Amino acid sequence: MSYNAIKKVIDLGDGRTIEIETGKLAKQADGSVVVKMGNTMLLATVVSSKEAKEGIDFLPLSVDYQEKYAATGRIPGGFLRREARLSDYEVLISRLVDRALRPLFPEDYHADTQVMISLISADKDIMPDALAGLAASAALSVSDIPFNGPISEVRVAKIDGQLVINPTLSQLANASLEFIVAGSEHDINMVEGEAKEIQEAELVEAIKFAHNAIKIQCLAQRELTIEVGKTEKRTYNHEHSNEELKKAIYAATYDQVYAIASSASAKEERGAKFKEVRDTYIATLGEIDDVTKSLAKKYYHDVEYDAIRNLVLDEGKRLDGRTTTQIRPIWSEVSYLPTAHGSAVFTRGETQSLTSVTLGGKDDEQMIDGAFINGYNKFLLHYNFPGFSTGEVRPNRGAGRREIGHGNLAMRSLKQVLPPDDENPYTIRVVSDILESNGSSSMATVCAGTLALMDAGVKIKEPVSGIAMGLITNETGTKYAILSDILGDEDHLGDMDFKVTGTKNGIVACQMDLKINGLSYEVLSNALDQAKDGRLHILGEMAKTIDAPREDYKEFAPRIVTIKIDKEFIGAVIGPGGKIIQEMQRETGANINIEEVNNVGIVQVFADNKTAIDAAVNRIRAIAAKPEVGEVYEGKVRSIMPFGAFVEIMPGKDGLLHISEIDHKRLETMDGVFEVGEIVKVKLLDVDKQGKLKLSRKALIPRPPKPESAPKSE
Repeated sequence: MSYNAIKKVIDLGDGRTIEIETGKLAKQADGSVVVKMGNTMLLATVVSSKEAKEGIDFLPLSVDYQEKYAATGRIPGGFLRREARLSDYEVLISRLVDRALRPLFPEDYHADTQVMISLISADKDIMPDALAGLAASAALSVSDIPFNGPISEVRVAKIDGQLVINPTLSQLANASLEFIVAGSEHDINMVEGEAKEIQEAELVEAIKFAHNAIKIQCLAQRELTIEVGKTEKRTYNHEHSNEELKKAIYAATYDQVYAIASSASAKEERGAKFKEVRDTYIATLGEIDDVTKSLAKKYYHDVEYDAIRNLVLDEGKRLDGRTTTQIRPIWSEVSYLPTAHGSAVFTRGETQSLTSVTLGGKDDEQMIDGAFINGYNKFLLHYNFPGFSTGEVRPNRGAGRREIGHGNLAMRSLKQVLPPDDENPYTIRVVSDILESNGSSSMATVCAGTLALMDAGVKIKEPVSGIAMGLITNETGTKYAILSDILGDEDHLGDMDFKVTGTKNGIVACQMDLKINGLSYEVLSNALDQAKDGRLHILGEMAKTIDAPREDYKEFAPRIVTIKIDKEFIGAVIGPGGKIIQEMQRETGANINIEEVNNVGIVQVFADNKTAIDAAVNRIRAIAAKPEVGEVYEGKVRSIMPFGAFVEIMPGKDGLLHISEIDHKRLETMDGVFEVGEIVKVKLLDVDKQGKLKLSRKALIPRPPKPESAPKSE
C-alpha cells in the first residue's frame, strides 16, 4: 500500500458517527482530508503560498464549495453537461465556511490561501453543508499553514421540542428553528439560520447546545494534528514594521481623529476630514519610499480604529452623535412605482432600499438543478448593491457573493411569514435595489420587502423588521458597548456584526459574525434583548406607512384561480397531445397549468383580466364536471343512429338518447326526428358501470292524456 491513512471517528452520541481521514487522497496539497457521515463524503484541500505578494496587507483567502453531480448519480444539465460556475447554494456554503475560518488566521499572515471542498458522495438525507466547515478546518489542521484553530460547524435544529445536532433533511421539515453555528473549543464566531418566531432565550439555548458538539469535533482535530505530526507550523514574515513611525503617527494624529469622530458629522464629510489629517501628516514625512507610505497609512488606520472605539467606550457616543441604543431616523413610502404589483422605499439614516414585488404564475417558478438540492422555488428575493450606493465607480458584473449572501438572509426572514401555498397561488419575486448604503442594507431589504409585500396585497402573517447590532470591547474584555443599528464604519471597526430579524412575536432569522474571542453568553443575551427593542421600534415606524396587507391586489397584478378536479379528468383537460389545453389558452388568453398532487388534479389559471380567467375556468369545470343522475341538460346532437341519437350534454360527454326515450308515442324510425347539431333538452336517467349515459327526452314531456273510450251502443 502506497499511502498511510490516519482516521479519527467522532461519536455524535446517538449512534451516528463522523469520520475524518487523511493521508489517502490529494497528498500534494498542503493539507487534505475526507470527512464522511453515512454515505455523504466531502474532500477538503488547502494550499497556501510560501510567500506573500508585495504590497498585500490582508489575507487573500478563497473558499470554494462545489458539489459533484456524480455524487448523486446525476449528469449535469445545460449544453456543456459538466459542473460550471458555483450555484447560489454552493456560494452560500462557501461563505459560511469562509466566515468561520477567516477570523482564526493570524492577522499578519498575508499569503494567498485556497480552500476547496468537494461533495464526492451524497446521502440524500444527510446534508453536506453542516460538514463543510469541519472538513476545511481539518484540512488546515493537518497542514503546516498557520491557523489559530481548529474550528467546526454544526447545524442545530429544534424538532418536536428537542434540540438535535446535524438532523436529517427529512427531519428539518418539522423544525421550529434551524441554525448553522461555527466556533472553536472556546468561542462561537459565526451563526446563521432561521426560525419560526422564537424567543431570544431559545436562540441562546440552541447556540450553547451547538457549541458542546463543536468542542468535541475540535478535540478530534487536535488529536488528528498530533498523530499526523503537524503541530509545528511554517514560519513567515509578511509585514514590515516601524515602531517609531507608529508611535509618531499616534502622537501626532490621535487627538485630531478623536475630535472628528466626536463631531457627529455626516459620512462623506467625516471621511474627507479623516483623509485630510492622514495626508497632511504623510506630507510632513517628505520623500519616503512606498513601504514607509504603506506603513503610515496602516498605522493611521489603527489610530482611527482606536479613537472611534474609545469614543464609544468612554463617552457612550457614536460617529453620528447617537447613543448606543438609538435608531437612525426612518421614513418609508409604498406604491412608489405605479405599475409594479407592489413597491416600497425604506430609508434609515443613510441607507435606502427601493424594493419591488412581482407576482407570477406556475411557469415563473425557479428551477433548481443542483447535485444535492433540486426542484422548484416559488419565492425569490434578489438583492442588488450598485457602486453608486456608496459613491463609488464600480462595474456592474452581476451578483457577487456578498449580494447572494445578503439576499439570502432577507429571503430567509420574509419566507417565514408568507401565506401557505394553498392560500397563495403566486410565484413571488422581491427585488431590493440599494440606492444608498451606510450600514445594514440587508436589514433595510427586510423592512422594504415587508412593506412591498403588503402593498402588493400578499397576505403575510406578520410584518418583519430587521436590525444590525454591533459590539465594541476593550482589550481585557471587561468593558463593552452594544450598538443598535450600526453604521458602515462601526461594522468595520467593531468586534461583532449581528443581524436579527423578527416579528412582534419573535425572531425569524439571524446572522452573526464575531471578530474577537471570549464573547460571553451574558453579552450575547444582552445584545439580543437590545436588538428586540430596536426591531419593535422599527416595526412601529413601518406601521405608520402601512400596517397590514391590502385587501386586494393592484390593478396591474395578474389574477390566479386554482381549482381542483378529479384525477380521472386530467387527461381530458389536457387532451391528446395537449390539444384541448392549448386550444383553451389560445381562445381565452389565459395561461393554464395542471399537475397531479396527492391523486388530485390541481389546475392553475393565470391571466391579467377577469374575463379570460372566467372563460377558461368555465371550460375546465365543464370538462371536469361529473354528470349527475336526475339533472336536466341542454345537449347537442352529435350523431344519429337507427336506434336513437348520441347527445353531448357536457364537453366530451355523450349519452344515448334511445329512440324509445324521445317521445311518449312510438317512433318507428329516426328519419326527420333530429338534425346533427340541434340543441335538445334531456334528462340523465342513469350511468352504468361502464360510465355510459342513458338520456331521456320524453321524461321532460308531459304524458298526453289517455283518449276517452267510446260509449257502448245499446
